[in-house]
Amino acid sequence: MNVLELNDVTKKYGEFVAVDNLSLQIEKGKVVSLLGPSGCGKTTTLRIIAGFTSPNSGTVQIAGRDVGHLRPYERNVGLLFQDYALFPHMTVGENVAYGMRYRGTAQSAIPSRVKQMLSLVQLVGMEDRYPRHMSGGQQQRVALARALAIDPQIVLLDEPLSALDAKLRLELRVELKEILRSVGATTIVVTHDQDEALSLGDEVVVMGGGKIVQRGTPTQIYEAPADTFVAEFVGRSNWFRGASCAQSSNGTTLFVTKEGIEIRVKSELGRQHDTADLCVRPENVELVDFAASELVNIKDANVLSSKVLDVASLGADVHVVVELPGKSRLLVIRKNDGRTADLVPGQPVWAVFPASSVLAFEAPNVN
Repeated sequence: MNVLELNDVTKKYGEFVAVDNLSLQIEKGKVVSLLGPSGCGKTTTLRIIAGFTSPNSGTVQIAGRDVGHLRPYERNVGLLFQDYALFPHMTVGENVAYGMRYRGTAQSAIPSRVKQMLSLVQLVGMEDRYPRHMSGGQQQRVALARALAIDPQIVLLDEPLSALDAKLRLELRVELKEILRSVGATTIVVTHDQDEALSLGDEVVVMGGGKIVQRGTPTQIYEAPADTFVAEFVGRSNWFRGASCAQSSNGTTLFVTKEGIEIRVKSELGRQHDTADLCVRPENVELVDFAASELVNIKDANVLSSKVLDVASLGADVHVVVELPGKSRLLVIRKNDGRTADLVPGQPVWAVFPASSVLAFEAPNVN
């Protein structure tokens, strides 16, 4: 059953089209991340679902009911805002109870529901505290408890972790996912943070220009992006733009970059197009001692001569930048397991990556 259905929704601000004929269906119990850069339409879409913004055209249905004529508090939607929007003059308990009091919940049932929600977010015993006496992470939990307390049909989270520092954001990301799963909440998470979107969502909807560019599981979005926009926005990428097709047979295509570098791709793209934009993820590249000359003839592997430009240890990962022929550069990301310990700037190495790891996209036709 679809809890949410957006059908051909469009929202314009003057000549600017914020949401462009968007249709979206979300099944009960699913957590879906809306991911995209600023101005892509994800927040406007959230506001339309919540009832804060009215579309110029299209319909919004929640649990099979058209809610276009309903005000926000009539839609049974739980909201967690970016700044949490807690009432500073109310205690934690009063904040959590607020939505229930204005939605007709029996007065006798409110105290036990408040305790249940605070137990869920691990804040038992803090009912009488005020938000100003709590950390950012605790305030986020209070706001989540308030959103869930009304037993909403949909929970809407607008950049829920962006106000927190990096370490706390990572910790609460795990907690948030566990809480949403435990209550079976149908949830939409709006974020521009790709790590947040991929880790929280059962599905990810990538938006651009007010439209849905791609929808899929986190693995599908990362490993099989629909186009260059998705490949660039989700994850780190090395690009070879406008590579020319030299040969294509048996599912393998050989491209030659503008710098004369040959790159083999497991793709039939060359059969239809003369040029392509090639993408190589940094974690798919291995660096091998230049003395291992036998690597040059490895079947279905790209083995490129290069030299190390920079090595940066970033805790768990090591980022290595190497220079290829023609002065093009390649970022390589490896786990900090000792394999890159001896690399120094100026050192010659082979950059090795399988043909199957190269993503190929039709190059735009530039006249």
